[in-house]
Amino acid sequence: MTGQRVVITGATSGIGFETALELARRGGAITIVCRNAERGKTSAAEIDQAVPGSGVDILLADLSELDQVRDVANQINSRYPAVDVLINNAGVQDLWPRQTSAGFDHMLASNYLGPFLLTNLVLERLRTAPAGRVVVVASDAHRMAARLDPESFEHLGEYSGSRSAIRAYARTKLLDLLFAMELARRLEGGTVTSNAVCPGLVATNLVEGGPAFGGLDKKLSGTFLIRTPAQGARISVKLATDPELAAVSGRYFPSTPGSRFIPLRPAVRNKELQRRVWERTAELVGLR
Repeated sequence: MTGQRVVITGATSGIGFETALELARRGGAITIVCRNAERGKTSAAEIDQAVPGSGVDILLADLSELDQVRDVANQINSRYPAVDVLINNAGVQDLWPRQTSAGFDHMLASNYLGPFLLTNLVLERLRTAPAGRVVVVASDAHRMAARLDPESFEHLGEYSGSRSAIRAYARTKLLDLLFAMELARRLEGGTVTSNAVCPGLVATNLVEGGPAFGGLDKKLSGTFLIRTPAQGARISVKLATDPELAAVSGRYFPSTPGSRFIPLRPAVRNKELQRRVWERTAELVGLR
């Protein structure tokens, strides 16, 4: 993928960083979208040290703040004639509700509304590429989401602590899957593909407000139970680079051991639900 422009969100640590590093090794021109300038500079320097001359670009945006998403999309559109790959990797798992400046749940905005808006705003740059690819990092946790109402899904309700918070997180990941599937449908007949992935259970800094699983995830990292960030990045890298997947769209690629034997939730394949959720989301983020 020498010279191909790759925009990846949340790439200063964990899976995102390892994805950016591996794609740089393969010749990709990497743009990191991140919240923290210093962490962005550190990550870019680490990638450049591993891949001399990689020249990683850093763009700043908190994806939970939609005005910042619009600003960074404008920067992408003005800076790059084409975007070959967009990897919506950034995500959080809050342990209690908090609101963005626009009044949305922070976890919902970070994991779903922001990526939805960013993707739509840079879509023309993806269409300009010979074969644009959108990769949405979802999760098998979507299976734990409660029934989703397409008219009011943005209200995650009250949650506190890991047990109730995981269900709220699961809803954001179900929304990511619906988004990836509906985007693929809307892109049919064109040159851009859209797919979702699950990196498996990975020891990262995803949880905001406390250590995931009491820190047990870090202790078991690299075992058959919990993967390292580098292992978790493999599926996103594959979706971004594999020539055999260049025309594949509207698929979910889970990598959790055994997950391929578990049927998807019917909601994921519900085209009417996909459409209604898309239209409601477009209203929420100001695209309609």
